[in-house]
Amino acid sequence: MTTATTTTGDRPAPADGEPVLEVRDLSVTFTTEGGTVSAVDGVDLTLGRGEIVGVVGESGCGKSVTAMSLAGLLPRSAEVTGSVELLGRQLRGAPPAQLRAVRGNEIAYIFQEPMSSLNPVLTVGRQVSEVLQVHERMSRARARERAVELLRLVGIPSPERRVRQYPHELSGGMRQRVMIAMAVACDPTVLVADEPTTALDVTVQAGILDVLRGLRDRLGTSILVITHDLGVIADVADRVVVMYAGRVVERAGVEELFVHPRHHYAAGLLSASPTPGRYAAADDRLQEIPGLVPTLAEQPDACTFADRCPAATDRCRSAAPPLAELDPGSGHEVACWHPRGSTPTTDHPAGEEDA
Repeated sequence: MTTATTTTGDRPAPADGEPVLEVRDLSVTFTTEGGTVSAVDGVDLTLGRGEIVGVVGESGCGKSVTAMSLAGLLPRSAEVTGSVELLGRQLRGAPPAQLRAVRGNEIAYIFQEPMSSLNPVLTVGRQVSEVLQVHERMSRARARERAVELLRLVGIPSPERRVRQYPHELSGGMRQRVMIAMAVACDPTVLVADEPTTALDVTVQAGILDVLRGLRDRLGTSILVITHDLGVIADVADRVVVMYAGRVVERAGVEELFVHPRHHYAAGLLSASPTPGRYAAADDRLQEIPGLVPTLAEQPDACTFADRCPAATDRCRSAAPPLAELDPGSGHEVACWHPRGSTPTTDHPAGEEDA
């Protein structure tokens, strides 16, 4: 993996092995007419330089809320606690002016629907140029030249012609590439891709993922990929964080998790995902996860997956398991009292044995 990186202005480059982004005990609650909703509950994650980390889970599990909270993009109705550090600087609770300087310049976002993010009455070249004029103080002519270079960087053919076109004149895949060009225009330290391939056909998806890998390899960009698609995670991520009902339930290297999922929810997601060669046998069909995702109106001090888990015991319904390594030094963490691959009497290493 290429670890070369560049800096913008006075932004410090992280030392080898130093995380560029550290999130600790992040919690997000919303006050609604029906009461308080806990969308994110005690999330920890780190992102290293030049690393691609995938965050995966069902819709409503808190992935996007976690991503939006990093640069203060949540509405005022959200109450955010915990720590978000970018290159050692605390972002949570930072003044609005500081957060505005961070957005786009140091943390950039790619959203899943470019037509709702791009201005339909401005050419794509002007929209990319405006990012450079605002953040990099480039002249209009230089920004235009740089816009062509960025469109070429993300694989758009004939960029000199495309800069004069409007969003509706481009395909969905090209519009998403324009969004990526805008996001990396200021050489951000962290790129957050929130469902970047949703609604795109598989060949276009592959091209977008190639672009993300290329940005990491060429620019050293650290990328956080938010998705419900395990295929995207398998294709592009170095590590994966599995979320369920606002909590992190498993964290591991991508190959380790796909081969040896230890949380029953992660295993359920894999069983519910199509793989090559499946359906060869009648008993090898996709398996659904029984039950429903719990309401987020309150977070109990218990395992939120207990009502859907085949291994749940009374302890699971009365105490929340901490996220901890099963094997010290492995980097594979799971929040489960009875992880897969353990004997029925073996507890999570952070707890005591059942009576």
